[in-house]
Amino acid sequence: MSFNDYGFRFYSVWKINCPTGDFGTHRRQRTRHKINYCIRTHMQTTRLFFKTRGGTPEKLTAGLFAIAAILAGLSGCARSPVERERKHLSAGKLLIEKHDYARAVLQFQSAIAAMPRDAEAYYQLGRAFEGTHEYQKAVNAYRRARELDPKHTAAQLRVAEMMASTSNPELLADAQGRLRALLSGNSADPDALSTLALTELKLGSMDSAIGHLEQSLVAEPRGMESSLLLARAELLKGDPNGAEKVLKNACASAPHSAAPWVTLGAFYVALRRLPEAEQQLRKAIEVDPKNGNALMKLGKLQAFLGHKQDAEQTFQRLASLPDPGAKPAHALFLFEEGRRDEAVREFERLSKQDPEDRAARTRLVSAYMATGRAVEGERVLSEALTKNKKDLDALLQRAELSGAAGKYGSAEADLNNVLTQKPNSPEAHYVMARLRQAQGRPLMQRQELSEALRLNPAILQIRLELAQLLLQTNGAKTALETLDQALPSQRRSLPVVVARNWALWALGDLAQFRKGIDQGLAIQRLPDLLIQDGLSKLNQSNFSGARAALEEALKIDPRNLRALEVLSQSYVQQKQGPLALQKVKEYAARFPKSAPVQAFLGQILMVNGQREEARRAFVLAEAADAKYQPAQMALAQIDAADKKWDAARTRLKATLAANPNNTLAHLWLGIIEDHLGNRQDAVKEYRQAVDADSSQPQALNNLAYLLLDYGHQPDEALKYAEKAQELAPDNPSYADTLGWILYRKGLYGMAVKRMEIAASHKENVVWRYHLAMAYAKAGDAERAHATLESALKENSNLPEAKAARQVVGVSN
Repeated sequence: MSFNDYGFRFYSVWKINCPTGDFGTHRRQRTRHKINYCIRTHMQTTRLFFKTRGGTPEKLTAGLFAIAAILAGLSGCARSPVERERKHLSAGKLLIEKHDYARAVLQFQSAIAAMPRDAEAYYQLGRAFEGTHEYQKAVNAYRRARELDPKHTAAQLRVAEMMASTSNPELLADAQGRLRALLSGNSADPDALSTLALTELKLGSMDSAIGHLEQSLVAEPRGMESSLLLARAELLKGDPNGAEKVLKNACASAPHSAAPWVTLGAFYVALRRLPEAEQQLRKAIEVDPKNGNALMKLGKLQAFLGHKQDAEQTFQRLASLPDPGAKPAHALFLFEEGRRDEAVREFERLSKQDPEDRAARTRLVSAYMATGRAVEGERVLSEALTKNKKDLDALLQRAELSGAAGKYGSAEADLNNVLTQKPNSPEAHYVMARLRQAQGRPLMQRQELSEALRLNPAILQIRLELAQLLLQTNGAKTALETLDQALPSQRRSLPVVVARNWALWALGDLAQFRKGIDQGLAIQRLPDLLIQDGLSKLNQSNFSGARAALEEALKIDPRNLRALEVLSQSYVQQKQGPLALQKVKEYAARFPKSAPVQAFLGQILMVNGQREEARRAFVLAEAADAKYQPAQMALAQIDAADKKWDAARTRLKATLAANPNNTLAHLWLGIIEDHLGNRQDAVKEYRQAVDADSSQPQALNNLAYLLLDYGHQPDEALKYAEKAQELAPDNPSYADTLGWILYRKGLYGMAVKRMEIAASHKENVVWRYHLAMAYAKAGDAERAHATLESALKENSNLPEAKAARQVVGVSN
């Protein structure tokens, strides 16, 4: 709204109260009348005081000073509500430009207090609430603006845009109706047209969406957003030629702007038309030689094509730009190319060039860590903390460094220091989550990620990691909800589309899964999307189509094990197991020095019962990377299966030396020690497994059983057994352990309930012996005899058989 709009609105208000028509004169007259009234009142009070109390010239002087103060106060209060509102609106808009949304909210609220019925103040308040991610408050403010001024187009459009950003069909339909009503008054509004088109795209009205986008481009030929949406619509129709034509028209309509050329270049990259992509990006740089986005994309493309020298020159050019964010571009290129010593020297130069640049210091320390020079990284951080012990960036990075080195106590101390100074630091909670991940504590990792996301919902990386963790822990529904709560602009990004598809796959929502794949592939053919395409086609028994998608994924990323796994599944589903194994062997032969690839081959060989070949594959994996723990753990598993207990124990201890909180290693070592009769050592390992991850039910169960039978600590055993069954209520072994502990504590009725659950599974005859004894102690002799008789028929040579005969009262 313009300044004149304000004047017109307040003129109509003033006209009611000021019939003379001179608003300024009228206001001055009212103010003068107020002042005169106050002066008269004060003078009368002063005379009365002198009459009744007596007075002096000094008192008279004091009275005059009081009058002067009144005049000053009145002159200060004489600013009208209109002026006060304008002042707050101007201040709030400046704060929005600076992205200081919280303070902008206060300014707009003050503007509303001055003029409660001005729609513009509510509209600006809505913008500020969007900046603070308080979307419901933003919608309420926009709606209030529309109530006060039904013709406030910007407020109407913004409400519709927010609705259009969702995936809710009801809200989309509402947005569609609002936008059509808005366009009935102004059919050429390009913003409303493009938003309506986006809504229609989501509702599946493809032809209508394309029509509105074409209208939008007629109204604003240089509208890049409309061009991109129209290109996307053409791709969804399966018409890449149409999309290309749209983007070329955008370039033609704005020949002196680099943005459309960059977009066309990115489009060609997505279609793997790389020479044409390079041509468009070079055109963008001709138009704007200092366009950082174009230089970055061109450099990455040149590197991918193997034009290393050209790429290096491009990144050097990018790094020479005045933009501070471009400075490390050349160093990062060197690092990715494996020229790490050169990269580190460049990072050192940049950090030395500006010692106050914490980002440069952070990159330098990260480079030291990645090149095995952690000591130098620690030195840099120690120097920074000597200068300023409250340097939170240095404390955070030192915590990361300590965590990577397995110094979990030191890392936690630094993080607690940061959180003491800045309790609401999302970065600190995020690093704490990474620490919990390294410690093997997924529940605590989830808590820290959730807190980091609560503190800053805009950090997409945290949201994606939380969703991934939820998927790994059977929380697909919560993962989907977490992703759907992303910012509207983030929901359309490929990482969110990909992650959301995985959640839909886990939930079995195959229709939405297919829609998400098509949406993503229309933007870019990423390996993950191609793997999802393969899974979708496999589900429809389209084996050739699935393999084509998976082989394309492997062509883009030859080391993508997930693609290889699904590809092998495609042969297994057709009962071609030997062919699946052959494909994996051929693939592994291409990457003999890749630990993950060789370990994957080992896993497939294990599934096929080829243990010795599997061992050789895992040995190759270990040779490729001595610290690759999955290979070490697999070899320990094979050693245990071959009854090579000492070899298995040695491997597990080596794993724990590198990662003392490896829950699985502690669990397996505990099982080995238990099997060998080393009960005390087994209890120790199980305890450490539980300490590292209290959500590991097998460690809890095994610890509970040993504490009861060999530690004679039924109360402590009960605590662990209850937790194990709570985590895995359908596991009969855990039910039996809990029932046996209750039996030993004399709680026979409760024991029977747990043991009946276990004995209903016929896997282990011991569970029926336990149940027979519990029935006997609970006074149910008939069931005790029947259960014992059934167990004896299956196996009467177990130690539990003798104990059960004695309790039930049956002779040998």
